[in-house]
Amino acid sequence: MPDASRNEGSTAQRPQRSRLGNILFGVGALAVLATMTLGAFAGVLFMSKLADASPFSAMVPDHGHTALVVGGIAAGGVIGLTLPTILFGMVRGGDQERPVGPRSALLKVLALILFGVYLLVGSIVVSQVGWIFPQGVTTLVAVFAIGFSWMPLAMVPWEKVGLGGVVGDRFGSHRSSGSQQAD
Repeated sequence: MPDASRNEGSTAQRPQRSRLGNILFGVGALAVLATMTLGAFAGVLFMSKLADASPFSAMVPDHGHTALVVGGIAAGGVIGLTLPTILFGMVRGGDQERPVGPRSALLKVLALILFGVYLLVGSIVVSQVGWIFPQGVTTLVAVFAIGFSWMPLAMVPWEKVGLGGVVGDRFGSHRSSGSQQAD
């Protein structure tokens, strides 16, 4: 019997979204998907220009261009996906949270840009495999290396470094205000 009362209580507490709320959510989701896609295309354009018409073109082998494309997709897509959510958070906030303040939003944007730079530098490093391997192998290595390069960053205890509200929210490591404990 206690299980049935818990299930009824949890469904009764959840407010229903209005039609306008559903429309706004759909518009917001489309905006985020559009900025993610445009960010990925912009990242590819930036990295291909970096490989072809810049002083760095001599350091990128012909077989390493696809690694730069993979890095451009990753960095542009992540920035395009996360930046609108930060901006939406400044306007609305979360379910149980206040809207994000300007200082916190700026720190989150700076952390996001640093993460994008990390991915771009990683793609330049991975492109060096193109000196040794053919393009297909270089592409395969780039997808795995760049795709999983952020894993060590997700394991850092950002709260202990002082960036819990900046980086920790992106990886779901924040705690609700009611469950915080003194360390």
